[in-house]
Amino acid sequence: DMGGAAAILGLANMLMASNINARLHILIPIAENSIAGNAFRPSDVLTSRSGLTVEIGNTDAEGRLILADALSLADQSTPELIIDMATLTGAHRVALGWDLPGVFTTSDRLADSVYRWGEKKGDMVWRLPFFKGYEPYLKSRIADISSTGSKPLAGAITAALFLKKFVPKTIEAGGDFMHIDFAGWTDAHPGRPEGGEAQAIIALHSHLMDQYGSSS
Repeated sequence: DMGGAAAILGLANMLMASNINARLHILIPIAENSIAGNAFRPSDVLTSRSGLTVEIGNTDAEGRLILADALSLADQSTPELIIDMATLTGAHRVALGWDLPGVFTTSDRLADSVYRWGEKKGDMVWRLPFFKGYEPYLKSRIADISSTGSKPLAGAITAALFLKKFVPKTIEAGGDFMHIDFAGWTDAHPGRPEGGEAQAIIALHSHLMDQYGSSS
């Protein structure tokens, strides 16, 4: 569950080592994932940092709750670009497998660039849609939004749509949002042993350096 945090820290380290000519704001939402008497339960309603109330669907989908609060904090300053990475859903792995991160973004230009750099650098990604037709799956009768979709399908898309709800200011101001759902793991390949894998960050680093350049 820490694959997204590890990948973002790795990407941040690469960008700072490259002296990127941009202001970076790195947010790592983390929490202890343990059973307790005050743990949330299905149908509980929590109030998010943004003020949106969230009905708890599947209690195993806990990561998106703290990620939503981090996105809300990032959105507060309406940056030019918000990127989040998370080993968020099993549905992504069903669709794309271990080796291909799923990229959701509000920007065609950004999607094309990251795909192009991934292809060039051998760090492939694949775009998935923010399909508005699935937004009704997140409706709740007792809260502003449900944390999980009401249908047992399209889980990666409904999770992405859920997170998108927490960056409205950035989107309205013309900024870009990118959510990457990935496995953070690879089977054995030539030159790459089985184990944890920092997927998509080489493609992202290449895109960001191409976009913003170095300050030195």
